[in-house]
Amino acid sequence: MEHTPAWLINSFIYLSAAVIAVPLSRALGLGSIIGYLAAGIAIGPWGLGFVTNVQDILHFAEFGVVLMLFLVGLELEPKRLWSLRRPIFGWGSAQVAGCVAAIFGVALALGIPWSMALVAALGLALSSTAIALQVMGERNLLPTGSGQAGFSILLFQDVAAIPILALLPLLANSIESNRALAPVDIAQEAIKIIAVIAAIVVGGRLALRPLLRWIARSKTPEIFTAASLLLVVGIAALMQRVGLSMALGAFLAGVLLAESEYRRELETNIEPFKGLLLGLFFIAVGMGVDLGVLRAAPLQMAAIVLGFLAVKALVIYSLARFLNLPFQERPVFTLLLAQGGEFAFVVFQAAAGAQVLPAQTASLLIGAVAVSMLISPLILVAIDKLLLPRYADCGVVPLDEISEQQDAPILIAGFGRYGQIVARVLLAQGQACTVLDHDAEMIEAARKFGYRVFFGDATRLDLLRTAGAAQAKVLVVAVDDVTQSLEIVDLVREHFPALTIVARARDVTHWNQLRDRGVMLVQRELFESSLRSARSVLELTGHSAPAAEQITQRFRQHNLELFEKLHPHYKDSAKLISVVKQGRQQLEEQVAREREEQADQT
Repeated sequence: MEHTPAWLINSFIYLSAAVIAVPLSRALGLGSIIGYLAAGIAIGPWGLGFVTNVQDILHFAEFGVVLMLFLVGLELEPKRLWSLRRPIFGWGSAQVAGCVAAIFGVALALGIPWSMALVAALGLALSSTAIALQVMGERNLLPTGSGQAGFSILLFQDVAAIPILALLPLLANSIESNRALAPVDIAQEAIKIIAVIAAIVVGGRLALRPLLRWIARSKTPEIFTAASLLLVVGIAALMQRVGLSMALGAFLAGVLLAESEYRRELETNIEPFKGLLLGLFFIAVGMGVDLGVLRAAPLQMAAIVLGFLAVKALVIYSLARFLNLPFQERPVFTLLLAQGGEFAFVVFQAAAGAQVLPAQTASLLIGAVAVSMLISPLILVAIDKLLLPRYADCGVVPLDEISEQQDAPILIAGFGRYGQIVARVLLAQGQACTVLDHDAEMIEAARKFGYRVFFGDATRLDLLRTAGAAQAKVLVVAVDDVTQSLEIVDLVREHFPALTIVARARDVTHWNQLRDRGVMLVQRELFESSLRSARSVLELTGHSAPAAEQITQRFRQHNLELFEKLHPHYKDSAKLISVVKQGRQQLEEQVAREREEQADQT
């Protein structure tokens, strides 16, 4: 039997660890990142010892970060990037300079030599682009104020990693010769950086699009995928060749192609590779956690981790206040930027190689960064469950609850997308309405447009009485939350039985629950709009407008009748499936008969 290749065994180990750890972590509410990190610790040299060559794996896995920055660049058109120049260099420089100064000052106060303190501050000031962007993407935070600020700061950090790495050999020379940094050396490094970036920009403008256009003409999807990866690999190799950040080069390439016609194709081709390699990167980080250093100096490691997290959090939270970010977004923004970053590994390893840091100190700092990345998802879970609920009402102008007795014949609970349309139709006809909503920001926005909306929770009996539920004729339940919707219906059924309810159902389950409570006027929120879209598609595919209208109306009637038949059995899955299949067959047979009749007539 032939010897099994090492790469095949390692691939099996990585995939097995990820497949087991990540779903388990997500099931526990800890997120995918901590699953990857835990998998790395388990299979690494300090766990079960399945994999020992951690550094080579980490270098390969860093390509996942490179692909991620390329895809981020594809989402940013050059005009938009130019519009972010002030946040990038303003907020980014403020974060890096503030954190470096604070950590450097604390280290000097503890008696650490200035060179070691400076390198430690420069490395620890950087944050994890991979973790931060993935968390912001999962939470849809990128379009928000904190997301834009966080992205700008992370991008500046990637740029700042270049002069930091360039500074290390100069710092080593200055320590050996006991002299100040040479301005000529700094100028040469700066010229090299500018020249390489300019070459990527100019070359990308002149060569990338024609090259992709030529490859696309071959009409071979796998070759276009290969070309996409070749583009990123080539730019990353060029940047690494001259000692610059691979991720920054990939980001610039993405920005250059953001306006091209191949943007979506590139995203589709690279996205799967990015996800796998990012997962491998986090596994490698987990394997790189030196538990030997932790065991040898647990108190020192804990002091470093907690110390730099606290110092960075103080600086970043102050910056968030200065930027007037919403209260609710500040805790997550602070945590994502306070943790250590993947570029810190590179900085500390380079510092040890240049003998600016002793090997033991570099290992201690690398371990501290890895531990901070490991515990950040746990802290994030704690923030979600303990801190954010307390922040929910911070920064929101308190509104007085409805207090004056109302007497309008129509009461609307909820002034979101659905409730607004109902209210506008009624108000346009001169119908008096009392509108209740418990979202203070929504009420403030509605009042700016001249709508009279009262602040109040419709699940409270006293507020319903004040809103005039006892005298009103109709209650429109248009709240988003299903549980609140059912609570309102139960409350009204018990205390105001004469009040007719018109309700919005988010889905089939909600529809059935409302019908169980005797609510007969229930509308599924997407049903009618979906039918109109289907009618438009039928017209675009050759049906006349009357024929398309007839088809959709027939389906509408059939669907409503089917729902009435399904309602008594919706808790019995076997009976439910049987009735659905029977209804679908009846509809198909009816349509087939109508087609035969039309064919006979023609």
